[in-house]
Amino acid sequence: MDHPKLWKRYRDYLCNCPEIGLTLDISRMAFPDGFFDTMEPRMQRAFGEMAALEEGAIANRDENRMVGHYWLRDPGSAPDARTAAEIEFTLRSVGEFSSEVHDGTIAPPGRRPFSHILVIGIGGSALGPQFVADALGSPGDRLHPHFFDNTDPDGIDRVLAELGPRLAETLVLVISKSGGTKETRNGMLEARHAFAAAGLDFPKQAVAVTGRDSDLDRTAADEKWLARFPMWDWVGGRTSVTSAVGLLPAALQGIDITLLVEGARRCDAITRLPVTRKNPAALLALMWYHATDGQGARDMVVLPYKDRLVLFSRYLQQLIMESIGKELDRDGNRVNQGLTVYGNKGSTDQHAYVQQLREGVPNFFATFIEVLQDRQGCSPPVEPGATSGDYLAGFLHGTRSALFENGRESMTITVEAVVPRTVGALIALYERAVGFYASLVNINAYHQPGVEAGKKAATALLELQAEILDFLRRGREEGATAEEIAAALGREEQAESVFHILRHAAANPDHGVRMAVSSDICASRFSLAP
Repeated sequence: MDHPKLWKRYRDYLCNCPEIGLTLDISRMAFPDGFFDTMEPRMQRAFGEMAALEEGAIANRDENRMVGHYWLRDPGSAPDARTAAEIEFTLRSVGEFSSEVHDGTIAPPGRRPFSHILVIGIGGSALGPQFVADALGSPGDRLHPHFFDNTDPDGIDRVLAELGPRLAETLVLVISKSGGTKETRNGMLEARHAFAAAGLDFPKQAVAVTGRDSDLDRTAADEKWLARFPMWDWVGGRTSVTSAVGLLPAALQGIDITLLVEGARRCDAITRLPVTRKNPAALLALMWYHATDGQGARDMVVLPYKDRLVLFSRYLQQLIMESIGKELDRDGNRVNQGLTVYGNKGSTDQHAYVQQLREGVPNFFATFIEVLQDRQGCSPPVEPGATSGDYLAGFLHGTRSALFENGRESMTITVEAVVPRTVGALIALYERAVGFYASLVNINAYHQPGVEAGKKAATALLELQAEILDFLRRGREEGATAEEIAAALGREEQAESVFHILRHAAANPDHGVRMAVSSDICASRFSLAP
């Protein structure tokens, strides 16, 4: 295809959204003539299903829940006055609490004002807040953010070491809808231990974001934590960033959450309209359908050419893969749907995996994200007539062209700058695109049975560990192999799990397990230290 034809195709298919300062270019996607006409009936059905969802239809049928993250940006659209009032009250409370922390009205007992935040959460309770914090943070943040986003002891120690004596000036946000999520609970208990070791009173520096009357909610009330903010059952973790989950840490950090919410609300408005060619979320969903044959046949590579957006692909991994990765469709048919997402940042990725993207397995399509503003103010030239930002733009468009020349498809999203409105718009854009795509492939985007299966399996392994340790307490001094222990417990079929549990236990001093290593490692013997 020659350049004049490319320019015409670009103009024909460019979706310009001045209301949110964003353009979407789908001209380098090789959809066939007539594609939009063929897909229009499905797309109109998707618009109808989205409208029903926003009006309060039950979308998460596993738990009989509505799905209302769109109401967070426009409380007046909520299906009843009580829900609208709760959203508005929470938004005001987030702003008021943050202001009181900033002016020192709320402060650690007898100490200097808070200067750091420790956010304890997992999945959507961490990924969204981390993305926003990294995209919009600066050295001048009112409070500097840190995260316990896993149950990895070494990771926890690294964060605590970074805080050091500033733990005394750290406000802890514990985020868990159920209040029983093990990773978050473990992080909270680790934080309690660290506070106690430093002679600090944990409840006087702690805030809960959780469901009403959850275990965490009751703990925070009984111990008189500084504050409690709600998580509603109609907001899923991966779509919770414009609730208190994301807005409270952002506001404490010093980010203008009013503008963040406004950007999301404006994007909701333009992506709500049932005019396919003018709706960027609909176009994204249709391009995903085209690129993957509606069956996840290709991966989505997200390439933001901006350091501030490096966590965007990680955030999108959960939003998209947890929503789309489903075994059954809505009619109960086995479909094994999915849409794999990965990414890095430009131009780093050009020195990493673009070689394969251009010349290797053609099992992907790319989404470039272009940010027009290089920095605040002027840039020095790095050579006559060119700045470092000019090079970044050149690398983006050069890579896009190189991929196209080799028959590799891509889209480009262009925004003016990484500011709160833009970040809010990007979040809302992809939330809506996920909903549309799920409708196109007839799956439920708003439940996650696979995640629950993994949690149940982990709980079962910890129960097995308790049985193993109890056996060792009653065991012989010479110890026993994993196979012998499994047989003694009547768990012969779980000998491998028993071995993994014992090997991990022996590598740590917590349970007093010793491992006498054999040349056949699987025949090693395990016992408790005397």
